[in-house]
Amino acid sequence: MELLLNGIADWPRDSMAVVGSSLGGFYATHIAEATECRAMLINPAVDPARDLGKYIGENRQWHAPEESFFFLPEYVDELRTLQVGELQHPQRYRALLAKGDEVLDWREMHARYGHTQVTLLEGGDHALTGFEEYLPDFARFMGLPPNK
Repeated sequence: MELLLNGIADWPRDSMAVVGSSLGGFYATHIAEATECRAMLINPAVDPARDLGKYIGENRQWHAPEESFFFLPEYVDELRTLQVGELQHPQRYRALLAKGDEVLDWREMHARYGHTQVTLLEGGDHALTGFEEYLPDFARFMGLPPNK
């Protein structure tokens, strides 16, 4: 994370935005709090250190079950260090949360991000199938011109 923050240190904050889904939403929150930029979050992980702690050890690749990887305890420690407290600028956040998320609890996401600009979807899934429907809203939030 330090390498990333150093790499974006000179970026103009008023025109900068980060986008993240799931664990990427957790990372985007950390970056947004560190830089005061805008953040667009899609089904963001709220406490990945807790959620991923059960995977310490050898695991199978979800997309290639014949391959394995090791998830180390220090990865959980690193996630804990990236956890931020109360959001300092909730108006800089836009969250898209699906009640049908089969991986993360939408109620926990809503408790964390409910005071930001939230769209709470009935149904949906963790991958947010149909995500392209929300792209114009994302573009507006990030100050981008509409796609014609």
